[in-house]
Amino acid sequence: MVFGGLAAIKCREPRMSESNRRQLFNGRDLSGWEHVGPGGFAVEDGCLKSEGGMGLLWYTDEKLGDCSLRVVYKAGRYEDNSGVFIRIAGRPADPWFAVHHGYEVQINAGQDEWHRSGVIYSMSRTWQEPDRPAGKWNTLEIEMDGELVRVSLNGVLVTDFDPAAPVPPRQRDYEPERGPRPARGYIGLQNHDAASIVHFREVSVRPLAG
Repeated sequence: MVFGGLAAIKCREPRMSESNRRQLFNGRDLSGWEHVGPGGFAVEDGCLKSEGGMGLLWYTDEKLGDCSLRVVYKAGRYEDNSGVFIRIAGRPADPWFAVHHGYEVQINAGQDEWHRSGVIYSMSRTWQEPDRPAGKWNTLEIEMDGELVRVSLNGVLVTDFDPAAPVPPRQRDYEPERGPRPARGYIGLQNHDAASIVHFREVSVRPLAG
């Protein structure tokens, strides 16, 4: 694993092979997005770059449900922390609303099976750790199918979450409150802390096949 800092980042245009895939981040500015909480996101060389935190950049134009959400990201260090929020119940006034009224798909390599990349944070476990080394691009595919959430990381299915199944009890005050989330909700990206720098070059969505 690479533990050093990021070299200069250059983002290529995402390859949109599926004709029905729609880009939510335009690669130029934050049109359609709004930030709440400390820190923020900058747009650099076609990427979103997390800064400071803990904050949330959320997509304001629509709620999403029954779709496949693709997020392509790169962490500067192995321990950098971020997350992709889905099914946020309403317009978040602060980042903790998303924590307790949505699901976080974690971005953080090397934690335990309930808190590492690809999990529904503290509610599902991952079966594998297919993270690429720090400085390399990773692809999350988050499939929302009714109440179910399936997450693949770099083409490997890592968790299959059914909210109707038992989940572990909440262990820490920063873990999400348990309970149902809506089948349709807002999505967002987390800027976790001042030390964690994560770049995002694609946030896109397509309808589920069939």
